[in-house]
Amino acid sequence: MTRELNTQDRLDASANEAAQELGTHCQTAELTDYVRGLGRLVIDGDGHALCVCQPDDRRPDRLKIYAAMPDETKMIAPSIGVTARSARHAAREITRRLHPLHAEATQLAAELKTQQQAEDRGRHAVTEAVAGALPGARIEEQYWRTRIIWQHDTRPPGEHGPIQVDSVTVLVGASGDGVTVEASGRLSSAIPILAAFAPASRE
Repeated sequence: MTRELNTQDRLDASANEAAQELGTHCQTAELTDYVRGLGRLVIDGDGHALCVCQPDDRRPDRLKIYAAMPDETKMIAPSIGVTARSARHAAREITRRLHPLHAEATQLAAELKTQQQAEDRGRHAVTEAVAGALPGARIEEQYWRTRIIWQHDTRPPGEHGPIQVDSVTVLVGASGDGVTVEASGRLSSAIPILAAFAPASRE
Protein backbone atom coordinates (compact mmCIF):
# COMPACT_ATOMS: atom_id res chain seq x y z
CA MET A 1 0.00 0.00 0.00
CA THR A 2 1.42 3.34 -1.04
CA ARG A 3 1.52 6.38 1.22
CA GLU A 4 0.46 9.88 0.20
CA LEU A 5 3.33 12.22 1.02
CA ASN A 6 1.37 15.41 0.43
CA THR A 7 2.70 17.49 3.35
CA GLN A 8 6.22 18.45 4.39
CA ASP A 9 5.81 16.70 7.74
CA ARG A 10 4.88 13.42 6.06
CA LEU A 11 7.78 13.66 3.63
CA ASP A 12 10.19 14.50 6.46
CA ALA A 13 9.04 11.47 8.43
CA SER A 14 9.38 9.20 5.39
CA ALA A 15 12.86 10.54 4.60
CA ASN A 16 13.93 10.03 8.22
CA GLU A 17 12.76 6.40 8.08
CA ALA A 18 14.55 5.85 4.77
CA ALA A 19 17.76 7.31 6.24
CA GLN A 20 17.55 4.82 9.11
CA GLU A 21 17.07 1.99 6.63
CA LEU A 22 20.09 3.15 4.62
CA GLY A 23 22.40 3.09 7.62
CA THR A 24 23.08 4.36 11.11
CA HIS A 25 25.34 7.14 9.81
CA CYS A 26 22.67 8.69 7.58
CA GLN A 27 21.08 11.96 8.66
CA THR A 28 18.44 14.25 7.20
CA ALA A 29 18.34 18.02 6.81
CA GLU A 30 16.20 20.74 5.34
CA LEU A 31 16.36 21.06 1.55
CA THR A 32 16.32 24.84 1.21
CA ASP A 33 16.84 25.38 -2.52
CA TYR A 34 14.15 23.06 -3.91
CA VAL A 35 11.18 25.04 -5.25
CA ARG A 36 9.23 22.53 -7.36
CA GLY A 37 7.48 20.84 -4.44
CA LEU A 38 8.31 19.09 -1.17
CA GLY A 39 11.88 17.99 -0.47
CA ARG A 40 14.25 16.63 2.17
CA LEU A 41 18.01 16.07 2.18
CA VAL A 42 19.56 12.75 3.20
CA ILE A 43 23.32 12.74 3.95
CA ASP A 44 25.35 9.60 4.56
CA GLY A 45 28.46 9.15 6.67
CA ASP A 46 30.75 9.87 3.70
CA GLY A 47 29.09 13.21 3.00
CA HIS A 48 27.18 12.04 -0.08
CA ALA A 49 23.80 13.74 -0.33
CA LEU A 50 20.47 12.59 -1.75
CA CYS A 51 17.53 14.87 -2.42
CA VAL A 52 14.25 13.10 -1.66
CA CYS A 53 11.52 15.06 -3.44
CA GLN A 54 7.78 14.92 -4.04
CA PRO A 55 7.54 17.24 -7.07
CA ASP A 56 3.93 16.67 -8.16
CA ASP A 57 1.05 17.16 -5.73
CA ARG A 58 -1.15 15.27 -8.19
CA ARG A 59 0.96 12.15 -7.54
CA PRO A 60 1.60 12.21 -3.78
CA ASP A 61 2.44 8.50 -3.91
CA ARG A 62 5.53 9.05 -6.11
CA LEU A 63 9.00 10.20 -5.10
CA LYS A 64 11.87 11.54 -7.18
CA ILE A 65 15.28 10.95 -5.61
CA TYR A 66 18.33 12.80 -6.90
CA ALA A 67 22.00 12.18 -6.13
CA ALA A 68 23.49 15.60 -5.41
CA MET A 69 26.60 16.45 -7.44
CA PRO A 70 29.39 18.93 -6.55
CA ASP A 71 28.79 21.02 -9.69
CA GLU A 72 25.51 20.39 -11.45
CA THR A 73 26.25 23.01 -14.12
CA LYS A 74 28.60 20.53 -15.80
CA MET A 75 26.59 17.32 -15.59
CA ILE A 76 23.06 16.19 -14.84
CA ALA A 77 22.53 14.67 -11.41
CA PRO A 78 21.39 11.01 -11.64
CA SER A 79 17.91 10.33 -10.33
CA ILE A 80 15.30 7.58 -9.95
CA GLY A 81 11.56 7.51 -9.49
CA VAL A 82 10.21 5.50 -6.55
CA THR A 83 6.75 4.53 -5.38
CA ALA A 84 6.17 5.67 -1.79
CA ARG A 85 5.33 2.14 -0.71
CA SER A 86 7.50 2.21 2.39
CA ALA A 87 10.75 3.66 3.69
CA ARG A 88 12.34 0.22 3.36
CA HIS A 89 11.30 0.03 -0.29
CA ALA A 90 12.72 3.49 -0.99
CA ALA A 91 16.01 2.61 0.72
CA ARG A 92 16.25 -0.66 -1.23
CA GLU A 93 15.70 1.15 -4.55
CA ILE A 94 18.27 3.80 -3.63
CA THR A 95 20.84 1.10 -2.86
CA ARG A 96 20.01 -1.04 -5.89
CA ARG A 97 19.50 1.62 -8.57
CA LEU A 98 20.72 5.06 -7.49
CA HIS A 99 23.96 4.27 -5.70
CA PRO A 100 25.60 2.70 -8.82
CA LEU A 101 24.54 5.73 -10.91
CA HIS A 102 25.86 8.06 -8.23
CA ALA A 103 29.22 6.27 -8.16
CA GLU A 104 29.55 6.46 -11.95
CA ALA A 105 28.60 10.15 -11.99
CA THR A 106 31.05 10.94 -9.18
CA GLN A 107 33.86 9.20 -11.06
CA LEU A 108 33.00 11.06 -14.25
CA ALA A 109 32.86 14.37 -12.38
CA ALA A 110 36.34 13.73 -10.97
CA GLU A 111 37.70 12.93 -14.45
CA LEU A 112 36.10 16.07 -15.90
CA LYS A 113 37.58 18.16 -13.08
CA THR A 114 41.06 16.75 -13.72
CA GLN A 115 40.69 17.43 -17.44
CA GLN A 116 39.49 20.97 -16.84
CA GLN A 117 42.37 21.68 -14.47
CA ALA A 118 44.85 20.49 -17.11
CA GLU A 119 43.18 22.68 -19.74
CA ASP A 120 43.21 25.65 -17.37
CA ARG A 121 46.95 25.23 -16.77
CA GLY A 122 47.61 25.08 -20.51
CA ARG A 123 45.48 28.14 -21.21
CA HIS A 124 47.06 30.14 -18.40
CA ALA A 125 50.58 29.28 -19.59
CA VAL A 126 49.79 30.51 -23.11
CA THR A 127 48.07 33.60 -21.70
CA GLU A 128 51.14 34.51 -19.63
CA ALA A 129 53.44 34.05 -22.63
CA VAL A 130 51.30 36.20 -24.94
CA ALA A 131 50.68 38.89 -22.30
CA GLY A 132 54.43 39.00 -21.61
CA ALA A 133 55.02 39.86 -25.27
CA LEU A 134 52.36 42.59 -25.14
CA PRO A 135 53.20 44.79 -22.11
CA GLY A 136 50.17 46.53 -20.66
CA ALA A 137 47.69 44.14 -22.26
CA ARG A 138 44.29 43.67 -20.63
CA ILE A 139 43.25 40.10 -19.83
CA GLU A 140 39.58 39.07 -19.79
CA GLU A 141 38.66 35.60 -18.55
CA GLN A 142 35.63 34.21 -20.37
CA TYR A 143 33.85 30.88 -20.30
CA TRP A 144 36.48 28.25 -21.29
CA ARG A 145 38.70 30.82 -23.00
CA THR A 146 40.78 33.96 -22.39
CA ARG A 147 40.83 37.21 -24.35
CA ILE A 148 43.98 39.36 -24.37
CA ILE A 149 43.61 42.95 -25.59
CA TRP A 150 46.57 45.26 -26.26
CA GLN A 151 46.18 48.84 -27.48
CA HIS A 152 48.72 51.58 -28.08
CA ASP A 153 48.03 55.22 -28.97
CA THR A 154 50.47 56.01 -31.79
CA ARG A 155 50.24 59.81 -31.53
CA PRO A 156 53.43 61.51 -30.37
CA PRO A 157 53.24 62.81 -26.77
CA GLY A 158 51.50 66.17 -26.55
CA GLU A 159 50.02 65.97 -30.03
CA HIS A 160 46.28 66.50 -30.39
CA GLY A 161 43.93 65.22 -33.03
CA PRO A 162 42.16 61.99 -33.90
CA ILE A 163 43.20 58.98 -31.83
CA GLN A 164 45.41 56.57 -33.73
CA VAL A 165 45.58 53.16 -32.11
CA ASP A 166 47.54 50.00 -32.83
CA SER A 167 45.46 47.12 -31.48
CA VAL A 168 46.01 43.40 -31.02
CA THR A 169 43.38 40.97 -29.74
CA VAL A 170 44.37 37.38 -28.97
CA LEU A 171 41.74 34.77 -28.11
CA VAL A 172 43.23 31.74 -26.31
CA GLY A 173 41.19 28.54 -26.59
CA ALA A 174 40.12 26.28 -23.72
CA SER A 175 43.32 24.26 -23.44
CA GLY A 176 45.73 26.79 -24.96
CA ASP A 177 46.39 24.57 -27.98
CA GLY A 178 45.21 27.26 -30.39
CA VAL A 179 44.89 31.05 -30.52
CA THR A 180 43.07 33.50 -32.76
CA VAL A 181 44.85 36.80 -33.44
CA GLU A 182 43.43 40.04 -34.81
CA ALA A 183 45.65 43.09 -35.37
CA SER A 184 44.74 46.56 -36.60
CA GLY A 185 46.53 49.86 -36.95
CA ARG A 186 49.72 50.81 -38.75
CA LEU A 187 51.10 48.16 -41.10
CA SER A 188 54.58 48.70 -39.69
CA SER A 189 53.34 47.67 -36.25
CA ALA A 190 51.03 44.85 -37.34
CA ILE A 191 53.58 42.95 -39.46
CA PRO A 192 56.11 42.24 -36.64
CA ILE A 193 53.31 41.18 -34.30
CA LEU A 194 51.78 38.77 -36.82
CA ALA A 195 55.22 37.51 -37.83
CA ALA A 196 55.79 36.37 -34.25
CA PHE A 197 53.01 33.80 -34.75
CA ALA A 198 54.44 32.47 -38.01
CA PRO A 199 56.54 29.24 -37.92
CA ALA A 200 60.27 29.59 -38.37
CA SER A 201 61.50 28.86 -41.89
CA ARG A 202 63.34 25.59 -42.47
CA GLU A 203 66.61 25.60 -44.31
